[in-house]
Parts: sequence; structure tokens; C-alpha cells
Amino acid sequence: MLGVLVTSQILSGAGLAAGITVGALLAQDMLGSTGLAGLPSALFTAGSALAAIVVSRISAARGRRPGLAVGYATGAVGSVGVIAAAALDSPVLLFLALFVYGAGTATNLQARYAGADLAAPGHRARAISTVLVATTLGGVLGPNLAAPTGALAHAVHLPRLAGPFLLAGLAYAAAAVVLATRLHPDPLLLARAAAATPTDQAPADDPAADAASTARTRNRVLLGAQVMVVTQVVMVGVMTMTPVHMHDAGQGTAASGLVIALHVAAMYLPSPLTGRLVDRHGPLAVGAAAGLTLLAAGLLAAAAPAHSVPLLALALVLLGLGWNFGLVSGTAILTDAVPLATRARTQGGVDVAIAIAGATGGLASGAVVDLAGYPVLALGGGLLALLLLPALATAAARGRR
Repeated sequence: MLGVLVTSQILSGAGLAAGITVGALLAQDMLGSTGLAGLPSALFTAGSALAAIVVSRISAARGRRPGLAVGYATGAVGSVGVIAAAALDSPVLLFLALFVYGAGTATNLQARYAGADLAAPGHRARAISTVLVATTLGGVLGPNLAAPTGALAHAVHLPRLAGPFLLAGLAYAAAAVVLATRLHPDPLLLARAAAATPTDQAPADDPAADAASTARTRNRVLLGAQVMVVTQVVMVGVMTMTPVHMHDAGQGTAASGLVIALHVAAMYLPSPLTGRLVDRHGPLAVGAAAGLTLLAAGLLAAAAPAHSVPLLALALVLLGLGWNFGLVSGTAILTDAVPLATRARTQGGVDVAIAIAGATGGLASGAVVDLAGYPVLALGGGLLALLLLPALATAAARGRR
């Protein structure tokens, strides 16, 4: 079962990273404006918000398998739409297609919950991380194929920037087929069947205990959501505009593809280590590490010259690592807090907030760079990440009482 999830994540990682690499450049090329270059990221993350609702509802009603398969298939349709928009030079179709393409992003994130469905609480973060790390192979491969897939697109009389979306469409479609045909039994349905029903319910004859349990659950859900939302908005904002920043300095797609590939690797490759850190030291400590790592990433990106590929690569590696710390720790906080009966819907609701945060970060990033420059964007993102520290310190203090 876990092997099927790993296979689907490898495929979906290629689709996810391929679109990230050239989405902003494609919009900039078609619109002739840097100020709107963040719009693709905003659109596919906004689309992922809607997809998160749909995927979570299907998963809650029928299990993870149909929910994830439908999500990836929708992402494949969006990839085809982007290719058609590039061929027709239609910005309107591009924006609609990117919105649909966002379903792949949402599904890629929701797959991590499937890894945790059957895990014991003390090993839940490691189960989450196993699914996440599988995205690394496809995520590193996808951006580095930007140049060759661009050449392939040119050979068939399509714009070069449409090439990575050829890969994305095939990768998402393959992920959907793998999940639809191979994910048996369904992890969420199996976990529900195996769960002892009394442990998921507060004692009916103790209203005070029930109210306290509800308050604790709400606070932990909000904390987990805050960690993931803040790390998402910082990561998306800086990541989206880095290829544009490099392009404006004369760097080609091969250089920006390498930087994004290293960034995506840092987003997912450290997951096994992060999972062990969360299980050993707790999600609050790792969440704090996320804030500090994102601050370091923002400071370095702001100070790095636009022509320095090594420094920008290092900054984007730190950005990906900070996001990884935030995602794994936030997911562990959320999953530990919510009972199986309502888990899929609650997880979907939080992923909607994450997607909206990503859309906001992507949309605002272009405007910030257009008005104030990339260094201001990077520095602002790093400072925003520090907001995590007071919330995590407060939660830690409550836990000691």
C-alpha cells in the first residue's frame, strides 16, 4: 500500500515541479509584464483550494483512492489546457487552465495524509515523511527536463515554455492510473474499520471533559494550520519570483531549472529526517526550526546577486528545508489532534487555507517585485516566518501546565 503511494508521489512530483519551473515565465512571456508573473502561481494554488475541498469530500465519503485519483486526473486535464493556451497564445485560456492544473498540487499534498492513516501516533510523522520524500525523485527530475521538453515542444511547433507541461500532463495522468488501479485496500477505510470506536469519542457523561477536549482539539488544529499556512505563503512567494529574477539577470531556463530542482529536493528529500525529529523532539520544536530556517533563506536570497546561481540555489534550498519542517510538523500537529471520523474533512479544510495562502503569496509576489524588487520580497518573507515563534512558544507553555 505504501509502495503504491510512493510510486504515485514520484510521478506527481515531476508534474508539480515542471509547472512551477516555467509557469511564471510563460505568463511573463504572454503578458509582457513582470507585475503579473506571480499570477500563474496564484491561479494554480487557488485552483488547489477548490480541489482540496473536492478531494477531501470524496476521500471522506469513499476513501483516499478515488479522491486522490480524481485529483491527479484533473491536474492532467489542466496541463493539456496550458499547452493549448500556449499554442493559441490565449492568456484567458492559460489562466483557466492553470486554475484546473492546481488540482495536482492539492492532491500531491493530500497524499501525505494517506501515509499517516494507518500509522501509530509515535511513528506518524515518519509515515508522513515517507510519502513526502517520494516526491523528491520526480520533483528533481521535472525542472531539469525543462530545457529538453522545451526542445521537444519546439520540434512539434509549440512554444518552448509549454514543454514542461507536456511532462506534467503525462505524469499526473500516470499517477491517477496507478492510484485507481493499485491502491487496495484503501488506507483511510481500513483505518476506520480497525479503529476502536470508543477511543475516538469523549465520554458522553462528562460535559466538562468533553468541552476541554474540544477546546484542545480546536487549538491544536489552529496551530497546525498556522504553521503550514505561514510556511506556504513564504515559500510560494519567494519561489515563484526566483526564476523571473534570474531571467531578468540574463540566466536561462537551465539555470533556473537547476535552482528550482534543488529547491524541490530540499522540500521533500529531508522528510525522513524531519519525521524522526518530529517523533523524537515534538512538532513544536521542529515548527520553530521552520521559522528560523525560512528567515535565513529570506536573508540570503535578499543579499545574493541575481547572477549568482550558487547563492540563490543555497537560499532556495533553505527555503525548501524550512517549508519541509513546517509541513511535516504542522501535519503531525493536525493529524494527532483530529479523530478518524472527521479527519479527512478537517484535513481538507486546512489544505484549503494552505492553498489560499499560497495563492496570496504567489499573486502578491509579482506585485512586490515590480514595485520594490526581489530583495524586498525575500526579506519580507523571512520576517513573516518569525510569526510562528510566539504561537509555538505559547502552545509549548500550555503543554507544560
